[in-house]
Amino acid sequence: MSSQPVHRSILVIDVEGSTAAVRTNPVRQELRTQVYRMLGTAMEHTGVDGRWCDPFEDRGDGVLVLVHPVDELPKTLLLSRLVPKLAHLLVEYNAGLASVDRRRLALRVRVAVHAGEVHRDGKGPFGEAVDLACRMLDAPKLKQCLRERPAPLVLVVSEDIYWGIVRHGYDGIAPGAYTPDFRVSVGGRRRQGFVHVPSVLQLAAAVEGHVA
Repeated sequence: MSSQPVHRSILVIDVEGSTAAVRTNPVRQELRTQVYRMLGTAMEHTGVDGRWCDPFEDRGDGVLVLVHPVDELPKTLLLSRLVPKLAHLLVEYNAGLASVDRRRLALRVRVAVHAGEVHRDGKGPFGEAVDLACRMLDAPKLKQCLRERPAPLVLVVSEDIYWGIVRHGYDGIAPGAYTPDFRVSVGGRRRQGFVHVPSVLQLAAAVEGHVA
C-alpha cells in the first residue's frame, strides 16, 4: 500500500573525505557529533522549531533534513540564514583546530537544497524529490568544486529552488552568486543544479567579528 505524498523542503549535508585513511572510526564519530551540533545551532539561529521538522535521517557521513511547509519558515531562510550560519560555524570550528589535527578533524561539507513531494514508510523517507537532492549532492562536479576551493562549504540548489526563490533576490540572497554548474538525471529528466560557494573572506571576517 503506497503512502500519500507530503510536501517538504529538503536539505542534505555530506562530509568531504569521510572515508579517508586518516579518519578512523573514533574520528568519524567526532565529526558526526560536530556536524549535528553545527546543524542544530544553525537551525536554532534560523528559527526552525522542532515541530516544523521531521526527525533527522542519518546518512552515515551526512544528514537528511525535511522541513514542513509552514509560513513561519519560508524557504528563503534556508538560503539566507541557515546555510550561511552553518558555513560560519565550519570556518570557526576549523580555525580552532591545532595544525596537527587539521588533516584528521577539519570539516568541509557539501549541501543540497530542494523541495518537493516526499513519501515515507517504516524504513524512512523516499521519492523522486529525495533522489534528486541526493543525486545533486553526490555529483562529481560538486565534489570537485569543494576540492578546488578554500571555503568549507559548497551549496547546490535545484532549478525549482533557483527559479522560485534565488532569482528573485530576496533579502540575504544574491542571484549572481549562483552558477548553473551541472545537470543530473532523475526520473528520466535532466535537472539543473545551481552552485553557490560562500566567500571564505566574508566568513572569516564574520568569525573575527563574532570573536571580537
